[in-house]
Amino acid sequence: MPRFPLIPTIVVGLAIAAMIGLGVWQLDRRAEKRAALAQYAANMGKPAMAFPRLAMGDEYLFRRATAFCLSPVGWQSQGGRSIKGTNGFRQIARCSTGAEGPGLLVDVGVAPDPKFKPAWKGGAVTGTITHAPDHQPIIASLFGGHPKSLMLIADQAAPGLEPTARPALSSVPNNHLAYAVQWFLFAGVAAIIYVLALRLRQRGTA
Repeated sequence: MPRFPLIPTIVVGLAIAAMIGLGVWQLDRRAEKRAALAQYAANMGKPAMAFPRLAMGDEYLFRRATAFCLSPVGWQSQGGRSIKGTNGFRQIARCSTGAEGPGLLVDVGVAPDPKFKPAWKGGAVTGTITHAPDHQPIIASLFGGHPKSLMLIADQAAPGLEPTARPALSSVPNNHLAYAVQWFLFAGVAAIIYVLALRLRQRGTA
């Protein structure tokens, strides 16, 4: 009987290599996130831009912006917090921006009642760019998934609403170092367990 069983050793080796690879990937993601956070901090000091634009990505997050909603064509309610710190339901308008416009999502404020029906009819909006609510699975978001849509949190709330709290840099997680350490620990534990299993196997066949 061979000292090291070939197939189990290959399987465990590949698993350990995959865990180490995931740890290295998380370290790369950490560097990317740190650069992104620096970009977001810089965005907060830039002058307001026109919103939306075609092919906009996360590089515009936390940027001040102005937009014009021709008219709301739909609404969605999402749990959130007002600028005063009270919990409620954010009222997000899906706006028309013209026949050839890219469309626009605007958070016009927080209502205490989930059944609240905003009377807002559109118009000029000034606010802060952030991610729109996204319901893609967590696994998909960890491995890229599809790009998240952007929306504007209005500075001034629609009638009957409280302004939504502005997005804060502290809300952007950067846990990639912890994830990397976890993957490296998993790899180390797997290696130790397999070595112990081999020793027990050798003792049993001695």
